[in-house]
Amino acid sequence: MPPSTTCDVLVVGGGGAGLAAAIEAAERGAEVVLLEKNAALGGSTAWSVGSVTASQTPHQRRAGIEDNPLHHWQDMPGFAGPLASRDNDDLRRVLCEAMPETFAWLLASGIRFMGPMPEPPHRVARMHNVLPNSRAFIYHLSRRAQRAGVRVVTHVHVHALVSERGEVIGVDAQHLGQTQRWLATGGVVLAAGDFTNAADLKARFMGEQAAAIEAVNPTATGDGQRMAEAVGAQIVNGDLALGPEIRFMPPARGHWLLRLPPWRWLASAMAWAIAHVPAVLLRPLMMKFLTTALAPSPELFAQGALLVNTAGQRVDTDSGDPAWRLPQQPGKVGYVLLDHELAKRFSAWPHFVSTAPGVAYAYLDDYRRNRPDVCHVAPNLQALARAIGVPPEALQQVVAHTHMAERTHQPMVALGPVRAVFVHNEGGLRVDAQHRVLNTDGQAIAGLYAAGSTGQGGLLLKGHGHHLAWAFTSGRRAGQMAAERARLST
Repeated sequence: MPPSTTCDVLVVGGGGAGLAAAIEAAERGAEVVLLEKNAALGGSTAWSVGSVTASQTPHQRRAGIEDNPLHHWQDMPGFAGPLASRDNDDLRRVLCEAMPETFAWLLASGIRFMGPMPEPPHRVARMHNVLPNSRAFIYHLSRRAQRAGVRVVTHVHVHALVSERGEVIGVDAQHLGQTQRWLATGGVVLAAGDFTNAADLKARFMGEQAAAIEAVNPTATGDGQRMAEAVGAQIVNGDLALGPEIRFMPPARGHWLLRLPPWRWLASAMAWAIAHVPAVLLRPLMMKFLTTALAPSPELFAQGALLVNTAGQRVDTDSGDPAWRLPQQPGKVGYVLLDHELAKRFSAWPHFVSTAPGVAYAYLDDYRRNRPDVCHVAPNLQALARAIGVPPEALQQVVAHTHMAERTHQPMVALGPVRAVFVHNEGGLRVDAQHRVLNTDGQAIAGLYAAGSTGQGGLLLKGHGHHLAWAFTSGRRAGQMAAERARLST
């Protein structure tokens, strides 16, 4: 048997859900260990835009908005559309009823927001965006976890749950080149994210074509789902995902705005400025963020933009979503080609290159100023081909058979490189309202809890801000349940 360490509550995964679980358990007196496979905390939370959707927030009250959890619960199925029948109504109620308190908990942790922003079919504005960026969640929650006494261990790859007489009592993991066993008297909370970058799970639930598409978060490999299945758990809604969608390649080191330190005073200053400074003065700063974090609009192709690969060949955008075709192209990337007329069209409303709902719209000139690495402008088609490293003859041949043929001697624009990615998927473990993982017979697996995407339980989280809302809400509750179980076991 490998050497072992014992605690009250063991949390697997150091994103928003895992940190919330660890904090809640520790603040209730439990001895908590959090295991993270990466070198630093963050998970998919750190990759997010940072929206949290909630009702009855101070921000809503300041805006004169009357709202309640019931209306939130009633509005959410509007995002799911024809998939609404697959939703978990009970977990949706848990989410909506717990979010006002969870939002206050985030504020008490030092996290600041702008908003609320409207996003139909929400009947009122409920979407709140974190300031200055999504790193603020990890920055403040990791410090709260430290104050609560949580022991965080990084570089730990958990590969199996340890069971004894049908009860999960710990995990086996690789740490610093050695196998180690971590035991927990109260239970194990799985908060290891989704499986958007697990080729085998994507192939199994979404098909072989999906398996070839990468994820926004490269370490979202479904570790929690995989381990839980080995002890009898069940994955639900594994075939549902946000994506694939076309995204700009991120800057080599990320935009400076995304690297702003998430200090409370800075976030508070930004919140004040957003509330009081005229929008025309704030727009340049907002554009620096939007042009870094968002995806190009499909309307580009509907209006006549071309998608070409690095060999100068056209990628079909007419018969289905081109995001499914990009992974088959050289280097899995492409460029969005616009002639002079299209470039002019996408420089003003209503034709935007990208948008953050309720926040702002980004046009071509915004990308030219803020993302010169993905916005290439040249006086003619041949010069543009050379600028993006595409064979001029091949590109000329493609354009010759399109509406752009007569305008190749005028200025032209290429946006890219772009790639196809999955943002997140809905395939979580089946759980009950106490976040206990259920087996295929619907019985709780003793000692095993799941939160966030790992414990999504069939809950549909479409719309901005619901995935993070569930991460923090389910994490807090799972940590509370595990801490109470540890208390009762003593």
